Amino acid sequence: MNKEGEIIYLIVKYICPEEVRTKRGNLKYFDELRQLAKQNRNNPTEAERMLWKELKKLEYPFLRQKPMLRFILDFYCSKLLLVIEVDGDFHIGRKNYDDGRDEILKNIGIKTIRFKNEDVLNNLSSVMKQIKSLFPQRGI
Repeated sequence: MNKEGEIIYLIVKYICPEEVRTKRGNLKYFDELRQLAKQNRNNPTEAERMLWKELKKLEYPFLRQKPMLRFILDFYCSKLLLVIEVDGDFHIGRKNYDDGRDEILKNIGIKTIRFKNEDVLNNLSSVMKQIKSLFPQRGI
């Protein structure tokens, strides 16, 4: 996490009012987001279903439909500080919103990588290769 991200994280964790924080100091999820995330987990798109099946095989644990701040992240790995978004028809005309969201996450040290539904459905091996390229390289 960069210095600016650390400052934002500390502000969120320790300066935000107690009523919006958990006992550990993390932000509470908004109830609406929790409910929507659960609905999304129960009704994934075909592309999300295919990608999830592959992500579960990796050495790094991912969560799906993870509420964070005021967003729901398609797939999130806290160990890598990595978000994977699968953009379907819902994202048409939302580029500015998506870019703004990605920038907010970037400012707290979280990288976002986006794939189109078609890329996941038609070239999953290439998608997985791109994802794995973001993993830390281990010594030989």
